[in-house]
Amino acid sequence: MSLSADEALQRELLRACGPEQDTAQAQNMERARGETALRADAETGKMHTMNILLWVLQVLAALVYGASGVMKVFMFDKVSEGVPSFGALPREAWRALGILELVCVVGLIVPAAFHWQPSLTVVAATVLALESLVFIWVHIKYREVPPIIMSGVLGLLMAFIAYGRMVLAPIL
Repeated sequence: MSLSADEALQRELLRACGPEQDTAQAQNMERARGETALRADAETGKMHTMNILLWVLQVLAALVYGASGVMKVFMFDKVSEGVPSFGALPREAWRALGILELVCVVGLIVPAAFHWQPSLTVVAATVLALESLVFIWVHIKYREVPPIIMSGVLGLLMAFIAYGRMVLAPIL
């Protein structure tokens, strides 16, 4: 004779409570198990939502930093005209930062997407967050307020991605 999962659970609960126990205790145990399952489902749902949010932020950050890296490496003379803060560092330093950004763009997406060394995603986001501190310093030196704000927002975004992929919704 085949029992459904619910019937088997109810019998097990009654057996655990013994004949002298009230069936109300068995029902309370069953209710508690159901509430635990609901909590687990809610946690899984939150984790799924956070994972989607982090993926969206990672792709957006990859697009922004990809464009920035390409401009620093391949179009430096054109984009640096008339922008005093580009004089803060030598051209080769800007090129190195651009290459670093392009490497980090790959690090934001590829390791997580292929589940290969996903900790590299955290490293890439952390490096970009730290790089934003360099840019904040450069823009403060030249009193360029909008770039200070943009660098700060991007730095916070990258710190959130690093924290999210390390703690909130790690890629396993």
